[in-house]
Amino acid sequence: MIKLVESPIDPAAAYDSICSAFSGSVVFHYAVVKKQAGSGKSTTAIEYKSQGDTVREMEDIARELEQRWGLEDVLIIRRTGSLAVGEIISLVAASSPSSEDAFEACKSGISRMKKMSTILKTEKFIDIA
Repeated sequence: MIKLVESPIDPAAAYDSICSAFSGSVVFHYAVVKKQAGSGKSTTAIEYKSQGDTVREMEDIARELEQRWGLEDVLIIRRTGSLAVGEIISLVAASSPSSEDAFEACKSGISRMKKMSTILKTEKFIDIA
């Protein structure tokens, strides 16, 4: 399942959304806005905008993960809008009878989410005058 949302990501609702009836392992990864994103400046927020077919790109990622590993379910949530430090940007979750498959699928999904071509990211920094 994939979701492109503007509202905050609810971890409890995310867990309830992923099928885990036959799974021995459910792995979740939340990407969070951090205070310093590598530029050396202090980030106040990051604006994420969808441009193009973001839903299709997310569906492609989910399909690849399901096909490559023996997964019971995949959940990918991507947030858009202005997110403050500490807010959840995205979620990749995988459920599988095998913990190794769930971890590897989640790791691959995280990597793919970072490289999405249909998400435009603009950082906002503390203005020190």
